Amino acid sequence: SALFLPYAELGLIVVDEEHDGSFKQQDGLRYSARDVAVFRASQRGIPIVLGSATPSLESWHNVHSGRYQLLQLNQRAIQDAVLPTINLIDMRRDKTQSGIGDALLRAIQIRLDKKQQSLLFINRRGYAPALMCHQCGWAAGCKRCSGKLVLHLRSKKLRCHLCGSESRIPSACPDCGNLELRPAGHGTQRIEATLAERFPDARILRVDRDSTRNKHAMRDMLTQIHAGEADILVGTQMLAKGHDFPNLTLVGVINADGALYSSDFRAGEKLFAQLMQVSGRAGRADLAGEVLVQTEIPNHPLYGALMRHDFTGYADALLKERKSAGFPPYVYQTWLRFESVKANAVEDFAQLAVKLARDLRAAHPGITVYDAVPAPVARIAGKER
Repeated sequence: SALFLPYAELGLIVVDEEHDGSFKQQDGLRYSARDVAVFRASQRGIPIVLGSATPSLESWHNVHSGRYQLLQLNQRAIQDAVLPTINLIDMRRDKTQSGIGDALLRAIQIRLDKKQQSLLFINRRGYAPALMCHQCGWAAGCKRCSGKLVLHLRSKKLRCHLCGSESRIPSACPDCGNLELRPAGHGTQRIEATLAERFPDARILRVDRDSTRNKHAMRDMLTQIHAGEADILVGTQMLAKGHDFPNLTLVGVINADGALYSSDFRAGEKLFAQLMQVSGRAGRADLAGEVLVQTEIPNHPLYGALMRHDFTGYADALLKERKSAGFPPYVYQTWLRFESVKANAVEDFAQLAVKLARDLRAAHPGITVYDAVPAPVARIAGKER
């Protein structure tokens, strides 16, 4: 929001991590802060620097087309620091203990012996993404949203990460009465519990939205890490970028494959950026860094490019795919989202919008209008989307 301040003599704009999706404001006044920054720099006739280790494909396309000038940093900020080695762990062969493979556990033990720090990255908070009955298939769902309730074991609650509603953990399956309900999947809390069981003497610190709710909690945790008072960090994307931990030499990535099955055509671009960013936390000083990525599809081109630190090759390949498919940045794409507490009302209104758009298309034949469909998350906080 600093973009909207009335500067007396604005001379330069810098947008750090310009690829980050959080620059796009989705509530209230909707705008892309990065794009507004570019527009304002153009208005003022001043330079703008978009900084990123993994630029968005829109910015990368602007480099190729000559609209943007490319400036590259070919070495790390700290002298003698080198990029970490990135290796894949084939989870089809490696045994796991609650989501952590044996190879990753051995690597953590080596760091503990050397008194170095490790970071386990999993972009899912809570204990488990779902609570299920394996007898009848029931899963705890939110009454106000179309998503599953996340199990938070420490607070003994089921919590919706979409609307924030909470409920107690049922003692038995409400459908079949089965007393044995099991967590499905892994979250930061479950990974933390597994590590505490395997490494009882290690100092484990979990950094996610739940553990940093209190005032100054994040600041205090960062102070602990820099003071060497934590051996193993478990965190979400809050720890993936921007932090400099000199004694951190190992990054383990858990459950990265999930993003590859997304219906979002930008899923591969986002995952590659995320993995490159979290990999950059390892070996930032004079200690060599290693990154271990657990995957069941080790032959995926994304992982091959990641191991080579080859953003350029992967980005160019994605641009070719986007061009052949007719996706941004080679076309402009607008999504209209409709919400209502009544399903029939929102569907009727969306169909009307489609009809109006198709009527306009007669005067603009280059426009493609797609049918109205339910949103990927069709209901949030009681509103149909």
